[in-house]
Amino acid sequence: MGQILEMKNITKEFPGVKALNDVSFLLDRGSVHALVGENGAGKSTLMKVLFGIYSKDQGTIILDDKEVNFQSPRQALNNGVAMVHQELNQVSTRPVMENIWLGRFPKTSINTINHKKMYQLTKDIFDDLGIDVDPKARISTLSVSKRQMVEIAKAVSYDSKVFVFDEPTSSLTEAEVNQLFKIITTLKNKGCGIIYISHKLNEILKISDEVSIMRDGKMVTTLKAKDATNEIIIKHMVGRNLVNIYPPKTNKPKDVVLEVNDLTTTYLHLKNINFYAREGEILGFSGLNGAGRTELMESLFGLTALKSGQIKVKGKKIKVKSSVQSIKNGFAYVSEERRANGIFGVLNIKDNSTISKGKDYLKYGLYLDNPSMIKDTKSVINDLRVKTPGYKVKMQTLSGGNQQKCIFGRWLLTNPEIFLLDEPTRGIDVGAKYEIYQLMIDLANSGKTILIVSSEMQELLGICDRIIVMSNGQIAGEVIPKNTSQEEIITLAGKYV
Repeated sequence: MGQILEMKNITKEFPGVKALNDVSFLLDRGSVHALVGENGAGKSTLMKVLFGIYSKDQGTIILDDKEVNFQSPRQALNNGVAMVHQELNQVSTRPVMENIWLGRFPKTSINTINHKKMYQLTKDIFDDLGIDVDPKARISTLSVSKRQMVEIAKAVSYDSKVFVFDEPTSSLTEAEVNQLFKIITTLKNKGCGIIYISHKLNEILKISDEVSIMRDGKMVTTLKAKDATNEIIIKHMVGRNLVNIYPPKTNKPKDVVLEVNDLTTTYLHLKNINFYAREGEILGFSGLNGAGRTELMESLFGLTALKSGQIKVKGKKIKVKSSVQSIKNGFAYVSEERRANGIFGVLNIKDNSTISKGKDYLKYGLYLDNPSMIKDTKSVINDLRVKTPGYKVKMQTLSGGNQQKCIFGRWLLTNPEIFLLDEPTRGIDVGAKYEIYQLMIDLANSGKTILIVSSEMQELLGICDRIIVMSNGQIAGEVIPKNTSQEEIITLAGKYV
C-alpha cells in the first residue's frame, strides 16, 4: 500500500547526550511496525520528535508525501498523527468524556458545551472499540488499565492515519491486551500505519509486521517480524547475547520479619488479609486488576486507613497511620505510576534521590548540607549505574529504567528493612529489568524483605520465593514458583470474582 511516513536522518541532542544520531525510519500504510530497544535507546525521543513534543536538530519528516515539522502535539493531531503515551497525563477530577474531547468540545447552536452530544460521541467510540467504561465516570475512579483504554479511545477519536502506541499494554490484563490487538487490527485494515513501542517481545512478534531495533540513539536494524525471534531481538538491543532473563536466585529466606493479621481497610475492599514475609525473601503478589494488590501495598505504607487488623515487624506491633510513620518503621514504597507519584519530574536527580531523607541533611536546623546531598546522589548514580550526564539533569529527561533506578536509590539512602514494590519493571526494557531483578536479589541477600506486585506471571515465577494470589480483596491462596503453573495462579485469581 506504500509508505505513509518517512523519517530521514533525524538527529536530536540534549545537554551532554546525543539522544538520536542520524536515525531513519519507514512506516507503511496498513502495517504495524514495532520499535524496540533498551530504555534510553531513543525510541520515545524519536516519536516525540514526530509528535511535536521535541524539535529535531537535523533531518526530514515526510507524512503522506508532504514534508512536515510539527511544532506541537496539537498540530500533529490535527494532521492525523496520534500518540498514546506510556505515562498517563489526564485531568483526573473531570469525567472521561471531557478528557477525550478536551480542547474540542462539541457545541450547541448558542456556543455552549453540548454534553449530550459529547456523551453520545464517546459512547459510540467505546461501543465500536469494545471498551466498557462509563463516559460520565470521573477519571480518578478508574483503574490504571481503564484509564489506558480511555487514552487509546482518545487517539482513535481524532480519526488519525498514524498511531503511535508507547507501551500501551503495561497496565492491561490479558483480556484487555487481546482487545487492544483487535483495535489495532481494525485500524490496520483501514489503512492506518501503527508504530508499536513495547518491551514485551512476545507481543511484538504477535502483532507486528516489521520490527526496528534501536541502541544508543542509533537505528541498528529492521527485520520482518516473521523472521525475528526473542533471542535475535535481544541480541540487537543489548549488543550481546542475554542467555537468561532472570539472574540466578542466591537469596536464602530466614526468620519471619513481617506479619499481617486480619487486615481490613476502611474505604477499600481488602478483607481479612493474613500473610507473613521473611528476612531475605522475595514475596510476590499476583491477581487480576482490581484484586487489591496495590491497595495492600498502600495500606502497609500508611496511605490507606485500616478498619481492623494488625501489622507486626520483627514481632512488634506497629502503627501505620501515615507514610512518614511507615518510613520510620523501616518500609520503602515504589509505586505503580512512576510519573504520577514516584518522581518529581521538574526537579533534578539530586533532589529526587535525597528527598526521602531531607531532614537528615539539615545543618543546625537552618540550611541543607549540599555537599552531602551531592555525595549521596553520586553514590546512587554510580552504584545503580544510572545513565545520565550528571546529577543536575531533570528526572523527566531520563528513560523509564533510569528513573526507576533513581527511585530505588532514594529508598536505599533511608536504609529500609522492607521494600514494597508495585509493578517495579513496568515499561522497562529487558536489559534494565535484569538489573532491577539483580538489585532485588542483592537486597534480599543483604537481609532485606521484598514484597513485589506484578501483572506478569512469568516475572513472579522467575524472581519470587513464594507467590500470594489475591482475588477481589482477599487472599485466594499461596503457591511456590517451582511447584506451580500459570493455570493454577489464574484459577486462584478468579476464586472470589
